[in-house]
Amino acid sequence: MATTTKKSRTKRVPPSPPSPPPAIEFADLTQPQEETAALQPPPGPQPKPEPRPPARHATFVPSPESGDLPLPTTPRELFDALPQLPLHIEILNGRMIVSPMGTPEHGRSAMQLYRALLPCIDARGWEAFTGNVDVCAEGPREPLVPDFVLAPVDCPRWGLRELLSSGLVLVAEVVSAGSVREDREEKPRVYARGNVPMMLVIDPVASPPAVSLFGDPEDGRYQTVTQVTMGKPLHLPEPIDFDLDTAIFLP
Repeated sequence: MATTTKKSRTKRVPPSPPSPPPAIEFADLTQPQEETAALQPPPGPQPKPEPRPPARHATFVPSPESGDLPLPTTPRELFDALPQLPLHIEILNGRMIVSPMGTPEHGRSAMQLYRALLPCIDARGWEAFTGNVDVCAEGPREPLVPDFVLAPVDCPRWGLRELLSSGLVLVAEVVSAGSVREDREEKPRVYARGNVPMMLVIDPVASPPAVSLFGDPEDGRYQTVTQVTMGKPLHLPEPIDFDLDTAIFLP
């Protein structure tokens, strides 16, 4: 007799749906909040805080070379005490002015003037410097760094590093946005008092750009001023005797 065996079927129970996440409550920041209780240190002995190091104050110790010298009391004495620094340092009407080196455009104007005057420089045996020599303004003895200096080879000096202003032929300043008052107003008076025969002001920030020549210093002021719009010729009188094409200063 044959036996028939029934396979039992397992009833599958569908999985229950996941429970919803708990609701997140946000504090109403528009309402006053209760102060949070301050954190309390754990019970038991607490370690002692490390003591703070004592405050340190800078002390200035003179070098062996300057130990016997008095401290500087004027801008001029401070300037003399400074080492050679890669900065533009001047004293103008009792104020020490420290500024970085000029922009490439600033230096280019000085170099263009140097190239234009090179035939005169070679013919007369003069020397020319573009922003890298100090000039001592005779009278107040204020050190200045013109953007261009024209001088004879035997120009007298104040000390070792400064040319004396009265021995120069010409100085030139290139006006920048930060030196308008100094280059247009203050320095002409200082150079006139120092008996610099001629001062050239190259002013690319003027409207329109201009070039001015100051000459004939007398009683602390230049008696003649000749100004042309940049691009027009400007005559530089004796001992230079040269017609300068100011178009070389145009960008």
